[in-house]
Amino acid sequence: MTAPSDMRETEAQPGTITELRRTLGLLDLIFIAIGTVIGSGIFLVPGVVLRETGTQTGPALLVWIAAGILSYLGALTYAEMGAMKPDAGGLYTYIRDAFGALPAFLYGWTSFFVIASGSIATLAVAFSGYFSAFLPVGGVGARLISVAVIIIIAAINVRGTRNSATMQNWTTGTKVAGLLLLSVSMIALGPTSTIGSIVSRDAWPTSITPALLSGVGVAMIGVLWAYEGWQYVTFSAGETRDPQRTFPRAISIATAALVALYLLANLGYIAALGPQAVAATDHIAADAGIAVLGPVAGRIVGLLILISIFSAANGIMLTAPRMYFAMARDGVFFKRLAIVHPTLGTPAFAIIAIAVWSALLASTGTFEQLLTYVVFTGWIFYGLGALSVFVYRRREPNAIRPFRVPGYPVTPVLFVASAAALVVNTLVTQPTRAAAGVIAVLLGTPAFYAWRARSRRAAPTTPIAPEL
Repeated sequence: MTAPSDMRETEAQPGTITELRRTLGLLDLIFIAIGTVIGSGIFLVPGVVLRETGTQTGPALLVWIAAGILSYLGALTYAEMGAMKPDAGGLYTYIRDAFGALPAFLYGWTSFFVIASGSIATLAVAFSGYFSAFLPVGGVGARLISVAVIIIIAAINVRGTRNSATMQNWTTGTKVAGLLLLSVSMIALGPTSTIGSIVSRDAWPTSITPALLSGVGVAMIGVLWAYEGWQYVTFSAGETRDPQRTFPRAISIATAALVALYLLANLGYIAALGPQAVAATDHIAADAGIAVLGPVAGRIVGLLILISIFSAANGIMLTAPRMYFAMARDGVFFKRLAIVHPTLGTPAFAIIAIAVWSALLASTGTFEQLLTYVVFTGWIFYGLGALSVFVYRRREPNAIRPFRVPGYPVTPVLFVASAAALVVNTLVTQPTRAAAGVIAVLLGTPAFYAWRARSRRAAPTTPIAPEL
């Protein structure tokens, strides 16, 4: 099902290619989803989780399981919509068709200027930081490396979706294999019994206290951030072969695999260092690897993190521009971003635009505060995306649904509730940050009406559907 005709850009030139090529298969989508999620979080966050849960492995692992289940419920919900509406734009399209053009635009606006671009900039800067451990480059050199990483990834993506997906497959496969090998080695060779650390009396609290509940809540937010990113694969549905069948399988398999991989990594860290040491370090993967495999493991882990960061940045560059392509095609974003390259078959201008903005953020360092303030608002839109399934079920009860979310309506309700809890927690605990983030999002409102008015002037006989 494609976007409504009255929401499409109407000024396509004769001979212009307006649709993206369907070149992605099941494994491509699985690797895109996994590769985009696994950045640096699993190499850093487990220590924070154990600190927040009082160094008790039982509650810490339950947090990882609970957050993984909630993410999986969200993936199942999005799987139904992706199979029903396999068009470029993904989450943007779900929100647009369910709740109207304005909230969908605000999500895309925030994604372009802060969330996706800021995430790419963050990953590029992190890449240069870990690279300096191998070759010190200084402050200016680090910024140049960050920009170079973005340029390289953008060039690969402009040259072809197939090229980028192939690189994503190899880099994701490498980091998954490396993390698996590291985790199994730590469990097998570590001095601490993982099973003993879980079933012992010290692994579980003697009572549930307010302090423990508060710590679990803080830890849950951190772990949900570590799982965040699987939503990006929805933007690639318009380039997927047999999307009604492929997309739901891919997003479900990828999210389940992430839960298993994250749990295995946590067990490995505990086996290598023990709960107390895990809670005390901010460089958990490197410290655990060195403890079990020796000093050379630090270099190996550093290389693994570099590959992981590069893969995550490429995953965002491979997926997010498809949303801006869909927005431009709807006439509510820069018109040139809706152009498909005539020979390469990619939304080249959309890719270049996000790359240029991300490089500017990375080179100036202005993204850090922006991302801190705004990133939580993404969960407002993730919740809206899941709520869309209720709108579709009510509005289009007889529509063809190749995949139906299991456990409906409980499954989407639980995911929406978790997204709402994360947003409310931020509003209560960090009201200044939350207010700044909401204001930044709402600043897109006048831009939306300006673009819509311009689109109407360009096509006065083809009205744009009003937002609901």
